[in-house]
Amino acid sequence: MIVKDKISKEKFKEILGDAGMVKLATDIERKILAAGCEFHVFCAEELLGDGSERKNVWGANVYADGAIDFTAVFNIRPQDNNRSMEIQDGEIRKKVEAVIKELLLSWM
Repeated sequence: MIVKDKISKEKFKEILGDAGMVKLATDIERKILAAGCEFHVFCAEELLGDGSERKNVWGANVYADGAIDFTAVFNIRPQDNNRSMEIQDGEIRKKVEAVIKELLLSWM
């Protein structure tokens, strides 16, 4: 599901489901995200299909308590100087976090 506008606490809980964690991909330029996919890459594919550019799409996880981790297999991108599942560039992490807080966690 692509999220372009702030969601409610209830909608967040619906996306979260029983898992206690939601996988997502963010487009740090368009400031949108896709959430609730089985794998991060499926969320990324939703964004790419909606017009996002690969270089701007990064994966993360959000937990029920609002904690965020910046880990996804598709974050491994040596061509973008990211050789780890975790986003290594602090500026990119800040942008990913800002999109998540604005759209998914604004009610917190």
